[in-house]
Amino acid sequence: MLSLLLVGLSITACSSKKTSQVQDTQPSSNKIRLAYKEWDDAISSTFVVGEVLQDMGYQVEMVPLDNIFMWKSVADGSADAMVTAWLPTTNGPEYKRYKNNVDIIGESLVDGAKAGFIVPSYMSVNSIADLKNEANKTITGMEPGAGITANAEKTLKRYPNLKGFKLMPSSSGAMFSALDKAIKNKEEIIITGWMPHWSFNKYDIKVLDDPQGTISAPETITTIARKGLKEDKPEAFKVLQNFKWDLPDINEIMVKLSDNVDPKKAAREWIEKNPEKVASWKQS
Repeated sequence: MLSLLLVGLSITACSSKKTSQVQDTQPSSNKIRLAYKEWDDAISSTFVVGEVLQDMGYQVEMVPLDNIFMWKSVADGSADAMVTAWLPTTNGPEYKRYKNNVDIIGESLVDGAKAGFIVPSYMSVNSIADLKNEANKTITGMEPGAGITANAEKTLKRYPNLKGFKLMPSSSGAMFSALDKAIKNKEEIIITGWMPHWSFNKYDIKVLDDPQGTISAPETITTIARKGLKEDKPEAFKVLQNFKWDLPDINEIMVKLSDNVDPKKAAREWIEKNPEKVASWKQS
């Protein structure tokens, strides 16, 4: 009798465990997780989309991650989507790595996205090919895992005139603090920046021409979703697929972020000012 009881308990425990595992892997119909990197354009896009989905009744979780983990989370399904992929150049290596496990479902910003070596406009140089000894042959960079950082390293190898230049990775915040300090003192500085970004509203700066196309090719900010999202959450998928806006739209929010406005508040204000554009994202 005791052995039968133990067998029964064992079967019940195993059954419960299996059910729990199945439930954990089933997507919830009203929950959605958006991954993003902590760039101001990514924060702006993600919070706007997140607020729109929340208004539709979804429980939205917005998860800030380092670039490579953002891609990995969508590829393995732990995140539903991201609206911050820069293609074909900046995030080209990540897309190549994960393209069989994700879907490109939309393009949120087609014109105006560009990364590269950025300098104050008072510096006379206009092209990467013209750099010689500027800024003590130092490129002030951002996080080591960023796509721009990898492309900056590639650029240093591609241009013969950059022999002897060194890339100094730091963080986005530290990099823009260094830019601010250099401009206040009218010193030379080269950073690995991108546009759209609030710094172009605040400072007189420029992107250096890139004849080799290793870092400054025109980009499209793209929406990437996990496999199966269209079937699991068709209404959310529709919004993500249709999400499109223009450079003035994203700049409006980024300027507020640079003034320390809460991103949720900035997103909400933009949504209330642009009901027709938001409505177009919900259409079939």
